[in-house]
Amino acid sequence: MTIARAEQVRLFETCWYHIVARCVRKAFLCGFDHSTQQSYEHRREWVIERARLLSSVFTIDVAGYAIMSNHYHLILHVNLKVAAGLSDQEIVDRWCVVFASNKLVERYLAGDQSVAELARATIELWRARLQDLSWFMRCLNEHIARKANAEDNCSGRFWEGRFKSQPLLDERALLAAMVYVDLNPIRAKTASRVLDCEFTGIYERIHGQVSSQYRETMPSTLVAFEGNAKDANSCVVPCTYDQYLELLDWSSRQIHLGKPGVVDRWQPPLLAQLKFGVDQWQTVCTRLGKVGHTALGSAARIAKFQQSRGMKKKYCNSLVTQLFA
Repeated sequence: MTIARAEQVRLFETCWYHIVARCVRKAFLCGFDHSTQQSYEHRREWVIERARLLSSVFTIDVAGYAIMSNHYHLILHVNLKVAAGLSDQEIVDRWCVVFASNKLVERYLAGDQSVAELARATIELWRARLQDLSWFMRCLNEHIARKANAEDNCSGRFWEGRFKSQPLLDERALLAAMVYVDLNPIRAKTASRVLDCEFTGIYERIHGQVSSQYRETMPSTLVAFEGNAKDANSCVVPCTYDQYLELLDWSSRQIHLGKPGVVDRWQPPLLAQLKFGVDQWQTVCTRLGKVGHTALGSAARIAKFQQSRGMKKKYCNSLVTQLFA
């Protein structure tokens, strides 16, 4: 049964979410369509540019992404501290980058106190929407769908009816999801090394650009790693960049081992810190997408999350239990 978005997104439990959006009608989001001999590679940059713009407008940070041929992944963080600290003027300035302004709000900011009550209510509504995952995804997917439909000279749905949002309830779940997302091109056999995983967050972090073909360099807006935070309100990935890159490189080689029981003797220290066994981690790297979109985290955190949703019948995916026991 479909779960209401308000029940899936519980910001008092976690601000980290793994998002997946998939296109329909056998359409190509990106890549090369061999049936029509047409390339849609340029659409990958559409998604990245739009997500980059929206992350500067919304109080939602992008920690990782992977843009594939017919779907994309995002790791998002809702920054409640930044949202609460923005002034009325800052909220209006951000909102008006994407949406039309409001005359009452303009009069209020110009000093007209007769409309103060209505204007403040509107600004607080905008503040709430600027920290809403559904509004972020609406602004991203509608924009891409309109451009793709115009290019294809057609109308109708471009995306599945709903994007998938997976709550990441603890640090282990967050880092597992980030590694799984960054390794998408290797699992899809479009890349053999982490260095070649174009249109992923890790490629942008390493090379300062989204791919070898699109060489335009832009300041990265991705969430920083531990020790590199820009200010006190910035969220961070809970490990250093070097630790993450070491874990990701090692994980990419485990996918290629090919035989059960064949294990690289050396293991990255971060793996032990996260309390994952080698077999568990190999499953994370290859099968994490098979758990559906249930919350990821320890059994205790999942139980607390389900309790906050008022669930009478507790449910936990057996694979999630196996991975995060």
